[in-house]
Amino acid sequence: MAQILDGKALAKQIQAGHVSQIQTWQAAVGRPPGLAVLMVGDNPASAAYVRNKERACERMGIASLGKHLPTATTQAAVAEEILALNQNPNVDGILVQLPLPKHLNATSLLALIDPDKDADGLHPVNLGRLGRGEPGLRSCTPAGIMRLLAEYDIPLAGKTAVVLGRSILVGKPIGLMLLAADVTPTFAHSKTKNLAELTRSADILIAAVGVPRLVGKEMVKPGSTVIDVGINRVEGAEGGRAKLVGDIDFAAVEPIAGEITPVPGGIGPMTVTMLLENTIASYRNRMLAETTP
Repeated sequence: MAQILDGKALAKQIQAGHVSQIQTWQAAVGRPPGLAVLMVGDNPASAAYVRNKERACERMGIASLGKHLPTATTQAAVAEEILALNQNPNVDGILVQLPLPKHLNATSLLALIDPDKDADGLHPVNLGRLGRGEPGLRSCTPAGIMRLLAEYDIPLAGKTAVVLGRSILVGKPIGLMLLAADVTPTFAHSKTKNLAELTRSADILIAAVGVPRLVGKEMVKPGSTVIDVGINRVEGAEGGRAKLVGDIDFAAVEPIAGEITPVPGGIGPMTVTMLLENTIASYRNRMLAETTP
């Protein structure tokens, strides 16, 4: 059976490791790091994600400074909120919770966030820094994947990877991070031909397409590392409770993979933790700027 890459346990370890450090910094500068999550509307999944982030902030001693705006909030009003958070000296990280209501343009709103407060690492400036190999805030889910691989000492240099999905949230940035780690990545998507043949060639397979149990055992190279980014809610059998499943058919793939992430408890907790680490990094950089002559 595959080794389980336990993102939940690693996330708890990383978060606990920051608590005393945050307390020391707060005593020195008079305030803790501040994360502002801006949520528009009443999407139940988004509300659950925001609650998880707020609880994690509370555990670590990070101030949660977010706002929940009505669904009908206009583009101009959301933009005004973002610009105000940019200027707020107590806010170190800003996250606009996606998806937004359909009448709002997420791309233009994300571009308004101060790149140095971009807790989600999705601003064009930070994506450009990633592409150029420069320091900057990194996209949270891809950064969480890389941190998990490093924690389990999975060798990367010289390996091949197939990334299912080409979104700006996961697919494209994880490809750049893998390249920087001397991996040879290939991207697959809805127009890819002979998909199973391609995925079976991968030493590392990353699925981030949002299709429940898309990847079966016939698509996986024996002994490979399988990373499941998908979080899909499916109805239970015969009217039972809905449950979360990934893009990987875990039961079928676990016996042949070398390592695999579960859903839930794999990449999701690492994404939240990288969001908090981005906020802490922004806080630390701003503290240094304020105290350096």
